[in-house]
Amino acid sequence: MTGGIVTVLGENVADTFADPTQGPTGTDGELMLRVLPGGSPANTAVALARLGTRTRFLGRFSGDVFARAFRDRLTSSGVKLTGSVRAAEPSTLAVATLDERGGAAYSFHAEGTADWQWTAEELPAHVLDETVCLHTGSIALGRAPGGRVIEEFAEAARYRATISIDPNVRLPLVTLDGLRDRLPYWCALADVLKLSDDDLALLYPGWSIERACDEWHAAGAELVVVTRGAEGAVASLRGERVSVPGFRVAVVDTVGAGDAFTAGLLHWLNGEQLLGGRLTGLEIGQVREAVGFAARVAALTCSVAGANPPWADVLPSA
Repeated sequence: MTGGIVTVLGENVADTFADPTQGPTGTDGELMLRVLPGGSPANTAVALARLGTRTRFLGRFSGDVFARAFRDRLTSSGVKLTGSVRAAEPSTLAVATLDERGGAAYSFHAEGTADWQWTAEELPAHVLDETVCLHTGSIALGRAPGGRVIEEFAEAARYRATISIDPNVRLPLVTLDGLRDRLPYWCALADVLKLSDDDLALLYPGWSIERACDEWHAAGAELVVVTRGAEGAVASLRGERVSVPGFRVAVVDTVGAGDAFTAGLLHWLNGEQLLGGRLTGLEIGQVREAVGFAARVAALTCSVAGANPPWADVLPSA
């Protein structure tokens, strides 16, 4: 593994799946659920470590069976958990019910769960030792009370590390009004801001990618990347833009693809020793290469079921 440590701060989520077409599975009407460890920041940490980046994950882990699965997935991928804390609250659950055509309806069990309860005492500055980049965002950054604590931690971290933020809109666990209120501040914190075109459409209907990039640069973000699914991504470095096509694969599902993209982007920048400050040495040609690499990592994640990002040795060449 090369480069400095990328520290990821945020949530784990137990993604559970039920298929009502199978009916109850016993005389007492039991329903079988399949549970997969997930959560956008955790997915990003797993992908980073599998690519070969030294990665630390800061999370609040419950003592329940789901948290053990979260820990096992992260550590088996090579993620360090030093600085994570043991939490009294339960793990966060997302339940997807599949219909006859494979469509999913989601419900969340997230009130009072571990991921949103950060305190300042749980995030001391020394947990960022050797860190060149702090990545955060998603639900943990958007929910009270922990979101404000994460903001303050990221603000202090700017003096020693590049800051990467992915708002990763997840309704109804966060509100659009709340995200719109905080996004200018996140832009002021972030050196790298990454969103999907779906996030953009939810937050600012009718805005073009070009307008969004201009607005977010004006608020402070140096590098803005908007992913477009199979169509690739648009990246804007201080107003200079590049469009990168998608990498074609046979898609199984898109779960975790955006998180894998973020990991690919940060891994490439770290490998070039461009992380650790305000991206002042980054040029648009390097952005094109970084985004192209990230698109390949995301595509390979789409080629398998679930948030199962690739290991470095299976990545194709450009």
